[in-house]
Amino acid sequence: MRELDELKALGDAGKAAEMAAYHKAPREYLGVVVPVIDDLARGWRAELDVPGRVDLAARLWDSDVHEARIAAAKLLTQARIRPDEAAWRLIAGWVPQFDTWAIADHAMKAGERRLLAQPARLDEVELWLEHPSLWVRRAALVGTLPWTHIRNPKPQDLERRERVLSWLVRLADDREWFVQKAIGWWLRELSKHDPQRVRDWLAADGARLKPFARREAGRWLPESRDGSGGGQLP
Repeated sequence: MRELDELKALGDAGKAAEMAAYHKAPREYLGVVVPVIDDLARGWRAELDVPGRVDLAARLWDSDVHEARIAAAKLLTQARIRPDEAAWRLIAGWVPQFDTWAIADHAMKAGERRLLAQPARLDEVELWLEHPSLWVRRAALVGTLPWTHIRNPKPQDLERRERVLSWLVRLADDREWFVQKAIGWWLRELSKHDPQRVRDWLAADGARLKPFARREAGRWLPESRDGSGGGQLP
């Protein structure tokens, strides 16, 4: 595969060894940094129509090379892909294979675009909450982060935001570190635009979180009127 050969030509054995030790997942690492992968994927994307991008993304992913899987996600990280059902099906098919946060997060950056394009897909994502893999459960939260970023949400945006907040309640007792981290991340991001809603969530369910996740959730909350720190439970 020409594209995989291009990635391999840019490899760095020293960095590859460091990455393998850090990520620990048993696959090949090349030692290519993400900005370089991004540049390569942008060039490949410009040469291909949508079916071609989906096909190349599938082949790169199936190589099971760390950088190739990130490149596969980069190929599909676009706001507009029309038609996009094949792209969504490919991304959703990757989710049960997640085993490191780096690949999972890049893949879900592609996934979140497809969720924004077709919010009805949240019905499918909600099923991930019951999956035995912590990475699948975590993906449901990472992929819905865009709903924390809307400054002037419409009623349907608020409805979807509340839906995901109910997912956080369902996962609050999940003891997996990466799931707890994702809950804290989701609430922290929402606190930029709706701090009171985050305070209310923490007041109702924050005690169920691990302390580090609760601190993460409240990290950017403004101080209360009595001067207490924003990171404390209301």
